[in-house]
Amino acid sequence: MWNKPSEKQLNRLPELYSTESVLLMEKGIHMHLFLGGCDWYVAEYDKESQNFFGFVILNNDYLNAEWGYFNFSELCELKIDFVEVDRDTHFMPTKAKCIDKIVKAECGLG
Repeated sequence: MWNKPSEKQLNRLPELYSTESVLLMEKGIHMHLFLGGCDWYVAEYDKESQNFFGFVILNNDYLNAEWGYFNFSELCELKIDFVEVDRDTHFMPTKAKCIDKIVKAECGLG
């Protein structure tokens, strides 16, 4: 993974299930990971299992994009030819409803 988040950065993420009572579009998105037409938006993280909870868009498929769980170590190993998953170092934490790609997918505009 390029620009892999440090343990300190991962530890600052909300713990898994800690925002369970927050409506999905109101959830804070704290990290954006990407590869080609794939985007992973991170809302929560579990240190022990290394599982994230967030919003995933695979291959620009907005129709099948969804909220769910994905694994950090699996993303770290994912490579296509010489390209790896990257972390958007310019991403500023914001609510899901403020991220155009999530809104596009949730509103069925894809």
